[in-house]
This record gives sequence, structure tokens and C-alpha cells, in this order.
Amino acid sequence: MNREELRSIIKGVIATVPTPFKEDYQVDYGRMTEATHQWIESGVVNGKSIIKVAAAMGEGTALTEHEWSTVIKAVVQAADGRVPVMAAIHYKDTIRVIQDAKIASDLGVIGLQISPPIFNHPTVEDMLRHFDTISDNIDIGILVYNTHWLPGGAIYPDTFRKMSDFEKVVAIKWSPPKGCEYEDIFELKGIFNIIDNADRPVDCGRLGGHGFVSDGISAYPFFYIDVWDMILSGKYEEAEARWNKVVRPLRKISHDWMEISGGEGSFEKALQENMGINMGPPRPPSIQVDSIYMAKLKEAMIDWGWPVPNR
Repeated sequence: MNREELRSIIKGVIATVPTPFKEDYQVDYGRMTEATHQWIESGVVNGKSIIKVAAAMGEGTALTEHEWSTVIKAVVQAADGRVPVMAAIHYKDTIRVIQDAKIASDLGVIGLQISPPIFNHPTVEDMLRHFDTISDNIDIGILVYNTHWLPGGAIYPDTFRKMSDFEKVVAIKWSPPKGCEYEDIFELKGIFNIIDNADRPVDCGRLGGHGFVSDGISAYPFFYIDVWDMILSGKYEEAEARWNKVVRPLRKISHDWMEISGGEGSFEKALQENMGINMGPPRPPSIQVDSIYMAKLKEAMIDWGWPVPNR
């Protein structure tokens, strides 16, 4: 597919899904298949959303190469064309990214979230060579993850501007790095799809952006898809009010828990479990959200109006 075809797909509400593990921390592929059906039945479908597999929230860095590809295969097969599937590649050098990208492409994903090669401490020119070479060697879309809070991970609008003719770089997962304003990237909205990663989907939509990522999407897709539909309809104040009622307290509970045990996967699994989708424990050193925080989270979810089972 060319850039415009890929841009027409890689947009909307991007559901970063957790990876299920059994009690012995082995991947539960059967549960991954079942969960994929549940996410689709809950609204994660073509034209509304995308499933993103093996990202940080999905404990992608904890997976072996075999597990990574097998998880992707399970989700693509279960999705069966009902929703686009993306995968994530974290912090690898250019050669290994291309190798992984070709594996993922053969398995049926339509795009990849690719993080900068932070362990190479890239200069701007290194960053450009990295994404240019990847773009020239794959047939699927690239969502560039601007991980500016990590050393070597910041990408600024001037650098993205130099990526304008990288054919397969079609989207930017955006939150502003230090010294940059949120609005600065939107001059490139006609070239790249701007996907909000700063808890500002209303601002993103108002400025002409193309979608967002957030905690909790796979737990209750309806809420997030409904908010995005409001934004697309220009109902900005209503969308902002709904967003603030849910995501602000969700973030507070999440941040409080991560002072006890880090890793985004454990908290995402807690949200899923409260909605009746058990995805098992996270892999060590992270631990499962404890009963106190589970109860606090469940109480909040009920207050938000989410259809929590076994209230």
C-alpha cells in the first residue's frame, strides 16, 4: 500500500492490548485469541479502531522473538480482517527492525509502532537514516513513537519535517518533547497522521489530528470510541468533560500504583480483569495490582458508568 492508503487505515482509536500469561508466566495464546474476539465484539472494528499488539502496555519487551511473532499471528488470525492489527518494535537497531518488520508483515499486520534506537544514542542524522532505511525496505506503515522522556528518544518537528518523503512513515505518536509546544507538530498534519499520546485527544482533533492512544481502551472500547466520535463531530466541550471525568482519575490511580510496581502491563490487566477479561499476571519484576487498588479502581470504573460485571 502507498502512503495515502496506509494513512486511511492507521488512525482513530488505537487499542494497545495486553498479552495474557498463565500463572507460570508462559504466554496464553488461546486466551489471546478469545480476548481478540471480545475486543472486536466490544467495538474495536474497521473504521473505528486498531488493535496494537506487543507494545509496552502489552509487555512487548518481555517477549521472546518466538512469542512476539506467535502473539501477532494469534491476533491477526482471530481478527480475520474485522479490525486492522499493528505490532510494536522497541529500541532495536535498523537491521533488526527491518528483519522483525518483514516477519510482522508476512503475518498480516498493516503497520508497526517503531521506537527510536535509543541505545545507539542517535544523532538527528542517525534517526533520519534509521527511519529512511526502514521505510525503503518494508511494505507496511510506520507509526513513529516519540519517546522523548528516554535518553536519545526525543524527535522534534524539524526532524519529522525531514521525514516527509519517507513513504512508509505515515503517522506520529505525539507528545511534545522539552522545549516544544503541543501544537507545533500539526503543521505536518497533511503529511503524517498525528496520533495523540499526551491525554489531549480533544486538542488533537480540534487541531486536525487523526486519533489517540490511552490506557483502558481495550477494557471498555465504547467509551473511547464515543469520545472520538464526539470530537469528529465538533462536540469538543462535551468530549472534554467526558474525558476529564474518566482519564484524569484513571491516571492518578495508575501513577499511584506504579510507585509500588512499575510496568504499564499490570495496570492495564487490572482494568481488563475488572471488566471480566482475565489476562493473568505481568511478567516479573512487575507484580499484579493488589486487592486494595483493584477495589479502588473498580469503584472508580463504576462511578464512570462503565458496565463493570459483578458490581
